[in-house]
Amino acid sequence: MNSKDIPMIAGRKKGLPLVYGDTPTFLGCELVDLKKMNPSMDILFWGVPWEGTITWGTYSGCEMAPKTIRHASARYGGFLPEYEINIFDYLTIGDIGDCPINPNNVEETMRNVYQFSKETYQRRAIPIVVGGDHSFTPEIIRGLGDGGDGKIGVIHFDSHLDNAKTFGNDVYPRCGPLHRIAQIPNVRKESIVHLGIRGPRNSPAQLEYARSLGASVYTMRDIRKKGMDVVVEEAIRIARKETEHLYVTICSDCIDSGFNPGGPADFDGLTPGELFHALYQLGESGFSGLDFVEIYPLQDPNNISSHLAAWTIVYALAGLAARKRNGFPLAFR
Repeated sequence: MNSKDIPMIAGRKKGLPLVYGDTPTFLGCELVDLKKMNPSMDILFWGVPWEGTITWGTYSGCEMAPKTIRHASARYGGFLPEYEINIFDYLTIGDIGDCPINPNNVEETMRNVYQFSKETYQRRAIPIVVGGDHSFTPEIIRGLGDGGDGKIGVIHFDSHLDNAKTFGNDVYPRCGPLHRIAQIPNVRKESIVHLGIRGPRNSPAQLEYARSLGASVYTMRDIRKKGMDVVVEEAIRIARKETEHLYVTICSDCIDSGFNPGGPADFDGLTPGELFHALYQLGESGFSGLDFVEIYPLQDPNNISSHLAAWTIVYALAGLAARKRNGFPLAFR
């Protein structure tokens, strides 16, 4: 059975390569060893089963999401009829498993994520990473920045600005990755774009800090006024200004909670369709890495949000496939 077979055929899940236990590779793609692989893959999928400090309430368990997202993906193929494209016609995709984490040592875990990222980029592949909480994203971008002197733009889908410097004594909180990203030398601060910001779980200080960096902030009110397509086009233009690379980071709560039972209770967010087609746009424009974080399987017994993550990634990959089909190079090809 190969990854271009139609989804939902009898026994498909049993016939897919396994990452560990009964967990299949993402979309049934090839299972590869990062240390031994031939550097010929366009995309490397991996997980970061990490959860650090809980920043509010009892939302916990996101370290389980790499497993549940892979399981959800076993239901799907790579063909999207609305775009008439099959991602496997144009992209070579490998699953390298999960980055090693130490639940008792955040510094060691962050070093491991950085090393995984660096090795992915050394193989000239685009990482597609699932978490886990949002705290590890800066380490992926550090790995991208180590590839040269080119500047990096960042598009951040989230309900919250996530630029707190600390949370208590934790300097790696899930509510602070954008602060750490802004400190990376290769990141052009004026090319950071926040999309989907809304609601009463934001603070005036974080909005002021984002503006002091020169970052652009599109609230849900802005998106409703302008339309998602226009906002994404503007975001790409801003993130691409004077930069060589574009990185995309997605927190699940950019989606309205009515569609995202495995995420926080943040209302008035994006619809899945708005996010999917935005990711297709971003793929067509080209990006150098993507992560999807903050899904809590323990509160989502039907794994709806894990399916949402799998769909989102398929649309992003379809955009990259369309870019390649149209004769434009991927980030490292």
